[in-house]
Amino acid sequence: MQISEITKSDFENFWPVFRTVVEAQETYAFDPNIDFESAYRLWCLSPHKTYAIKQNGLILGSYYIKPNAAGPGSHIANCGYMVSPENRGQGIARQLCLHSQQVAIELGYHAMQFNSVVCSNEIAIHLWKKLGYKVIGTIPNAYRHKTLGFVDAFIMYKQLTTNPTHN
Repeated sequence: MQISEITKSDFENFWPVFRTVVEAQETYAFDPNIDFESAYRLWCLSPHKTYAIKQNGLILGSYYIKPNAAGPGSHIANCGYMVSPENRGQGIARQLCLHSQQVAIELGYHAMQFNSVVCSNEIAIHLWKKLGYKVIGTIPNAYRHKTLGFVDAFIMYKQLTTNPTHN
């Protein structure tokens, strides 16, 4: 498996996965009716960088990395990850997260924060905790899950570097 920066062609191949994940309304607070161009801008152009994990020409998953906030908060990264439903349980999200942490450090980020991890996404929460992320807050009824109704979301955080310096 190879992780590299995503191209528009890669995103075209990944689009069915993106659409499936968003339409499920289980993990992402994106408009379930989002069109391709809007999704491409959101996932690939707005973030600092976006990567895809590929095997034999297939896109198995993707992530974006961007500043969690502007100005004085820009030293903390935020990422979003998606893995093809057919390829879940194969360690792909783990590989993407480990890669994103290394990229974050290389880009000068000192920490990573996930702003809205849907509490019913137990597999992701377990993985993020295993990789050192901590739940630092709970947002009550933050997500309108397609089948469960309103559920809480967690804010998760991990320090990536020690003794951050002022830039």
